[in-house]
Amino acid sequence: MATLDDVLQQSLNLNLPFPAATKQAAGLVDGVKTDVMVMSFSDKIMVTISQQGRLAHWLHVPLGNSNPGTDGMHTISEGTDDSLLPLSGLTATSLLGGHAPGQDTIGQLVARQIATAIATKSPAEKRLLVVGLGLGPNSGTDRDAFFSIIDLVLQCI
Repeated sequence: MATLDDVLQQSLNLNLPFPAATKQAAGLVDGVKTDVMVMSFSDKIMVTISQQGRLAHWLHVPLGNSNPGTDGMHTISEGTDDSLLPLSGLTATSLLGGHAPGQDTIGQLVARQIATAIATKSPAEKRLLVVGLGLGPNSGTDRDAFFSIIDLVLQCI
């Protein structure tokens, strides 16, 4: 049976056009190779973060209706102490997985932080953000690992 890497390599050799802009990054998080891919479709942005071939927790964050009264525009606070926190109007909802202890909380925090980065970069963004996570049992639970994961995502958005 072909591995995912074999299938991806074969598809890269075909030079077929793909309808979505795609960016990838890889790095070590707590000594574990972590792969990030961002695919931008016309109606959604999909971010996958995978370690050791995992992809078990899916979440979504609607960007279009996060700030009522601003017609899809996100309001960004200027230079306050909480500027590193996710925007309060963004809500991450688990679609699949996330039932292991602490996994849902970490997943929601990662998804909201990614959504905040996208909203900060493009305040008029209205597409749905879909995040697929496949983190190891302890990845993302400490500050350095969390910021390493977010840094990989920032390289792609």
